Amino acid sequence: MEVDTENVRMDETDTLVMPDDGGVVNSNGNDDDDAPTVEETYEITTTRRKTIRTSYKIQETSSSTKTTTMTTAAKLYGKDLSEYDDIDVDQLLAELTPEELNILAKEVDPDDSFMPPSQRCSYECNKSPTGPLNRKKLIEHINKQALETPDIPELKPFVPGVIRGKKWVPPPQDNTKEKEADEQIAIDLGDEYEQALSAATQEEIIDLAAILGFHSMMNQDQYHASLLNSGQPVGLGWDGVTKASQPKVYPMEPPNDTDVDATIKQVRDDDSSLTDLNWNNIKNISDEKFIQLFEGLEMNTHLESLSLTNVGLNDKTAQRLADAVEKNSTLRVLNVETNFISPPVIVKLIRSLLKTKSIEEFRCSNQRSQVLGNKIEMEITQLVEQNPTLLRLGLHLEFNDARHRVAAHLQRNIDRNGSNCMGDYGDHVTKCF
Repeated sequence: MEVDTENVRMDETDTLVMPDDGGVVNSNGNDDDDAPTVEETYEITTTRRKTIRTSYKIQETSSSTKTTTMTTAAKLYGKDLSEYDDIDVDQLLAELTPEELNILAKEVDPDDSFMPPSQRCSYECNKSPTGPLNRKKLIEHINKQALETPDIPELKPFVPGVIRGKKWVPPPQDNTKEKEADEQIAIDLGDEYEQALSAATQEEIIDLAAILGFHSMMNQDQYHASLLNSGQPVGLGWDGVTKASQPKVYPMEPPNDTDVDATIKQVRDDDSSLTDLNWNNIKNISDEKFIQLFEGLEMNTHLESLSLTNVGLNDKTAQRLADAVEKNSTLRVLNVETNFISPPVIVKLIRSLLKTKSIEEFRCSNQRSQVLGNKIEMEITQLVEQNPTLLRLGLHLEFNDARHRVAAHLQRNIDRNGSNCMGDYGDHVTKCF
């Protein structure tokens, strides 16, 4: 085999072997003397160039062979996994039929705790129902199976009074922490105080603890006896246990015996002796009587307090009350708590206070709607800020902005009208309920 030295290429598994005497070695390892050097002469114009071409023999040896190990790439359905990176799984699932989705759900077991067990379990009951559901018979069948199923035999039978297994023994407690705490609590009070406390009786120590506010060191009877200075109960020491006292029986409050018809006549006749009208908790008052009362309230000049708590006041009668309040100039306290007034009508009632500006206290909490809403509360806040005479407002406001603004304005009204209202409202605290 002749190889041109100018174009020769050798692989890693080929070895070039040259003999020492300049001969050529063939593939059998023998010298080849019959392969002389070839000399060729080329004549190009006047220049003579001599080119010597040498032939070599290539010998393949197994000792220099290089072995390469290739790892087979993971494949799925005959394709490499990298080919599935750009595939939209949602689109593939949308193209599947319900039968194919059912087959796929049986092959995949998702480990997702947020999925219901019915979707994570591959069990399916394909049995047709034997008939309509009878709950009573089903429960009887379940109870029958439970009774017929034998209990699991115990490894060690139960014998009364014999403990099976190991008995739990609490670990020994180290009292070093308690001793350290006792040492830290120890306080040097001085000789005079220590001598006085050591000579004090148990009753005197209890009185001293009550004065200092250490009510957790004694029971209720000892604490209240010390506050009232009535003497300690006989035979009740530090280790005594307070016995349950018999609860006091208070008589039930008598029902409101106010005569509705008579008071309506007094209000309509503008009776000067009627300044406080209380209809609280009177049941079954008709709307006609409310309207008669409010018609008389328009022309009344002596009534100062009107309380209508828990009387079943609705939107229709409350709107008539708002019209009467706009024309009355002597009413100072109005209470309509615990009724069935809607938030828009509450706004109308508060707006009616701006006409005569005589009402100083208005209560309307605990109505049909417990939550007024941000829009209603902001509207109520603006109306209250326009009222210079309102001193107390009984209404639950949920939002902090409205609650703080109303409380600040009521406090300014109290400060501004302090000289006029100290007699009646000096001991009251401005609040928004």
